[in-house]
Order: sequence, then C-alpha cells, then structure tokens
Amino acid sequence: MIVTTTPQIEGKRIVEYRGIVFGEVVSGVDFVRDFAAGLTNFFGGRSNSYEDELMRAREQALAEMQQRAAHLGANAVVGVDIDYEVLGANNGMLMVTASGTAVVCE
Repeated sequence: MIVTTTPQIEGKRIVEYRGIVFGEVVSGVDFVRDFAAGLTNFFGGRSNSYEDELMRAREQALAEMQQRAAHLGANAVVGVDIDYEVLGANNGMLMVTASGTAVVCE
C-alpha cells in the first residue's frame, strides 16, 4: 500500500475516494522508562526509552490506518498527517494518531 503525505501520487491516477481513515495508539509510560528518562534529563542526552516508545506508537498507528484503508478496498492513503498528544493526570500517556484519505489508484 502506498502511504504519502501529499494529496496525489506521482505517476498514479486516483480513481476513487473511499473515505478518511485513522489509526490511533495510546500507550502508557511505565515507571522504568520514566525513571530512565529522568536520569537522561538530569545528566543530558537523548532518551532512548521515550524515543523507542514514540517510534513504536507511530509505526502501530500507521499500520492500523493502512489496515482500515485496505478494509475499505483502498490501495493507497494520501494526505497523511500524524499527531502526537500527551494524556492523563500526570501526562503519563502518549497518543499517536495517523489520518489520511483512503483511495483507489491505477
């Protein structure tokens, strides 16, 4: 499946729009990751634990969006946008949403 942030796909013609599709992932940050990130914040550097969680959540959201597009009979998703939010009383949860328009191309 072709997934792109652009409204068209070069060399392809969109013949049908199947609707807007989403993929959402909400993931919690556990105590160990939070503790490791706190140490990184104190000593400086990058937080690999948070970066890994962010990458995993983004990949899952994109995969879920593609599955929903395929369920609609689409072979591509155009105009993809990825949003990130923190949730929860202590901002201890991460929500990643991928959205786009499911289309059929030829």
